[in-house]
Amino acid sequence: MVHTVGVEIQIDGDAIRLGQLLKFAGLVGDGGEAKLLIASGAVSVDGEPELRRGRQVAVGSRVEVDLPQGRRQLRVVRQD
Repeated sequence: MVHTVGVEIQIDGDAIRLGQLLKFAGLVGDGGEAKLLIASGAVSVDGEPELRRGRQVAVGSRVEVDLPQGRRQLRVVRQD
């Protein structure tokens, strides 16, 4: 059974780079870790596998990350 934890991530603008989003969410410590995680195929954006750390993730998008401790689902929302 896969345990999924969902979190809303608030951003200022219309989009955020995928690597920055993973750091902001606390799933990785730095850009190198983000690159490795993304390259491993563990990250998808709106249901599609994503291998680009610089991918722009827009407000309203859903990012799923498969980690050893379970799946994390991030939803990008605009900061009020």
